[in-house]
Amino acid sequence: MPSPLNRTFSVAPMLDWTDRHYRYFARLMSKEALLYTEMVTTGAILHGKGDYLAYNQEEHPLALQLGGSDPKDLAACAKLAEARGYDEVNINVGCPSDRVQNGRFGACLMAEPKLVAECVDAMRQQVSVPVTVKTRIGIDEQDSYGFLTDFIDTVSAAGCNTFIIHARKAWLQGLSPKENREIPPLDYERVYQLKRDYPQLSISINGGVTSIEQAKTHLTQLDGVMVGREAYQNPYILASVDTELCGNPAVVSSREEVIGKLLPYIGKHLADGGRLNHISRHIIGLYQGLPGSRAWRRYLSENAHKPGAGIEVIENAIKAMELTTN
Repeated sequence: MPSPLNRTFSVAPMLDWTDRHYRYFARLMSKEALLYTEMVTTGAILHGKGDYLAYNQEEHPLALQLGGSDPKDLAACAKLAEARGYDEVNINVGCPSDRVQNGRFGACLMAEPKLVAECVDAMRQQVSVPVTVKTRIGIDEQDSYGFLTDFIDTVSAAGCNTFIIHARKAWLQGLSPKENREIPPLDYERVYQLKRDYPQLSISINGGVTSIEQAKTHLTQLDGVMVGREAYQNPYILASVDTELCGNPAVVSSREEVIGKLLPYIGKHLADGGRLNHISRHIIGLYQGLPGSRAWRRYLSENAHKPGAGIEVIENAIKAMELTTN
């Protein structure tokens, strides 16, 4: 059996954000954080022309998040993911977008717990790595605690013992995905109650966490905390995870050290024909909240996308930031 993953702190799957370049960057700051891919549909993996399972070996521990609702397709993708070395396979039962609903996956699957259970069972028959579910506390008018526990009862009976709960319900009609991350109120107590009622399950919380101190508070009640936007927009928060939450030595001592470790990776990407802004867009928030951060962001935003942009753009962005603080 694979060793249990450390779920104390994880970075949420975020479409267009948590690609392999962001994940490499994140891993430079934390060895312990569990990283998730962007959601990848089963159709893309099974029928797409690209390699949707590609990643850097340095990203481990790494979980693949799948979007889909066909048990056979999910099982096939889970088997492929395990063969490629992923440490976990996660089913998306939380995304509320119209496109996702039209594909019959994401948050709308909360209304079909038996189907989710079938998916979990089919996947678990194919792999030995954990099969987990990320979901909401409810959808539309179906937002009672009983609705949530019925879902947990049904899906856990199929062998899923790890749930990541976004502590908001989702409105399937009338709100955009962005609004669904902000407008429905957070209900942390409901997730705490879930852990009290299901102590045998691993329950992690997601939604609205913006600091290590908040994470510590949640961890007094729960098994893990998943952070999304804050880990992207203020990524240096990851540098505190190993020491503050896991009791381990820090991986890096400064943002400059992070940049120094990232430059060889950028150099290889450029040498392989990649563009600088494929990576630089993920590091714009590295100096969030510090003097000169605006100059850093502006220089990268204005120059990294230009044809032929190289590592000198990163170096000049640092200089631009220093000029504003001296």
